[in-house]
Amino acid sequence: MGSIMPGVANWELIGAKKRASLIAAIPPEWMIPADILPPPSQDDVTTFPSDSGWFTPSELAITNSTAGDLVAKLASGTLTSVAVTRAFCKRAAAAHQLTNCLSEIFFDQALETAAKLDAHLARTGKPLGPLHGLPVSLKDNFNLVGLDSTVGFTSHVGHPATEDATLAELLRDKCGAVFYVKTSVPTAMMIAETVNNVLGRTVNPRNRKLTSGGSSGGEAALILFGGSVLGVGTDIGGSLRIPAACTGIFTLRPSFGRFPTGRCRSGLPGQEAVHSVNGPLARTLDDIELYSRAVIDTQPWESDPKCLPIPWRPATAERLKIGVIWNDGMAIPTPPVTRALKETLAKLRAAGHEVIDWPVGEEHKLGERLLSRMFLADGGRAIRNELEKTGEPWRPEMLFYAGAQDMGCYNMWKLHLERTEFQKRYLDRWRESGIDVILCPTTPFSTVEHGRFRHVGYTGVFNVLDYSCISFPSGVSVDKDVDISLLDDDGKVARQDSGYVPLSETCAAIHAEYKPDVVHGMPVSLQLVAGRLQEEDVIAMCKTVLKALE
Repeated sequence: MGSIMPGVANWELIGAKKRASLIAAIPPEWMIPADILPPPSQDDVTTFPSDSGWFTPSELAITNSTAGDLVAKLASGTLTSVAVTRAFCKRAAAAHQLTNCLSEIFFDQALETAAKLDAHLARTGKPLGPLHGLPVSLKDNFNLVGLDSTVGFTSHVGHPATEDATLAELLRDKCGAVFYVKTSVPTAMMIAETVNNVLGRTVNPRNRKLTSGGSSGGEAALILFGGSVLGVGTDIGGSLRIPAACTGIFTLRPSFGRFPTGRCRSGLPGQEAVHSVNGPLARTLDDIELYSRAVIDTQPWESDPKCLPIPWRPATAERLKIGVIWNDGMAIPTPPVTRALKETLAKLRAAGHEVIDWPVGEEHKLGERLLSRMFLADGGRAIRNELEKTGEPWRPEMLFYAGAQDMGCYNMWKLHLERTEFQKRYLDRWRESGIDVILCPTTPFSTVEHGRFRHVGYTGVFNVLDYSCISFPSGVSVDKDVDISLLDDDGKVARQDSGYVPLSETCAAIHAEYKPDVVHGMPVSLQLVAGRLQEEDVIAMCKTVLKALE
């Protein structure tokens, strides 16, 4: 890394060099001209591609398309992979300059891959696979030979991967995908916002004062901006669903064993009390299904010993019995989320679906505590070891890891027993109720200002249960005139007409920090939860819900 500048810590120098190398990887012709560069004061940059005049009509048509439309045109030869890849590279370059969403940029390598795929189609007349020639973005932790997977640690900068992630191999070699960027994550991928000491903070393209969530927040920001049509993230406590909700896009959190997880970098390597899974993010549900079927059709159980030999099982869903969670016993949702639940349920009832309340009592509190204990079981040692290598400080969002105590092997075994008993009780209750799916918030809010994300209980409990989940945009957006705070003008006590009583200190803080005027216009997402290993079913049920919302 060279000599250290006076007064600059080693970790700071490493981060500065990494950030500079990313900008240097963008071709000069794809640096946004100064005269059209949105000023820092401009919050919403999602309209930049269409309004700036910097993108050609062809580039806009390509990058505004769905993955389904693109793969059809790529397979027929109507579009070349080089043209599609070049368009997404340019738009991804703009996305990074405006939102700081990328962790690795390798456009030249992507264009070489695209040219080879075009040559294959010309030679054989057949596409390589179901995603032939389609650019696909990957979260930072997916190893690609020759590229860093820092997962937000300065200690991993300059130590490129020597083997590809199993999923990456399958997407490239059997599906025909083209990789061109990797996307930023928070430190150790264990913060619900995307910020780290290597690359800094990723912001939300729809309002740069707000978070794009975490830990797959780089992916979500890139996709919302249009710099990717299909991306892959991971989820251990909500890391797919939270960013999808913060940006108003779709994602699928699969159960462990459906998609391959081998040879990826982890922020908590070896922690398997609750499994990290990976899944797609996209702007449409059809693209989520396209990806999911493509990956499972590669028979990933032949490549990853932890994948289950379950082929794709087409599913349909008609009349549903839906259990609704109004709050999880820990945090009452902010007004726009409650309104989205009410409006969605009214439309579902009108469409003939049965809706029952799904009260959680102390159940979800227990699940959230189980998750927290699993994350902290090593006393923060895995994270501390990486930070100490370069003298990198603990981020303020992670101080609870710094103060954790190693629970020891015996207590970890006992924790596993508690987890299994929790899973059994929930399964029994589900079967006895006869519900098909749970509808609940993804987060207690639409999104929040930077540094103010609180509470992963609505997502994390379902990681402990290992249930199949989808976060989807409800069609509701925050309206500052309708979704007024439950607190008085000082934000200190509940309005007399609200009936609000905080469920916890976290709940009180969420509502004290809720500012309708700040999040005005932001989309509100909800979550559908099916049983374990029911990916096809939860996609089908989400289609049914979306039909009712039309």
